[in-house]
Amino acid sequence: MSYSAELIARFLVTAFFAIVFLQSAIDKLLDRKGNLAYFTDHFKDSPFPPEAIPLMLTAIAILEGLAGSLCALGIVSGSWAARGGFGVAGAGVALSGVALLALLFGQRLAKDYAGAAVIAPYFAVAVIGLTLF
Repeated sequence: MSYSAELIARFLVTAFFAIVFLQSAIDKLLDRKGNLAYFTDHFKDSPFPPEAIPLMLTAIAILEGLAGSLCALGIVSGSWAARGGFGVAGAGVALSGVALLALLFGQRLAKDYAGAAVIAPYFAVAVIGLTLF
């Protein structure tokens, strides 16, 4: 098999999001108490009621876990190298974009504009990565 720059880029983008989102989801599971304290403080001035914060944390952890898992499965299965199809890796990168939009939405509602700006480069990687699939 010949590895073109496009294939290598697919692998790198898929691996990048596998690492980012699996680590983040695992952290939210292993340190739920710390993350819940952070989220509660972070969203104290947002339109979200305090009772919604644990559900939001669970939802984003699931979304990140799914995105990271699909990317990891795409790496292990080799779907990142498959030509002519979106595959598991492409689905993982697409779901990574959805997770980033959810994080961006939360940051904007919390009026953490600097935090929202940090998400933009990750989103750009996702969009550029999707064009390779």
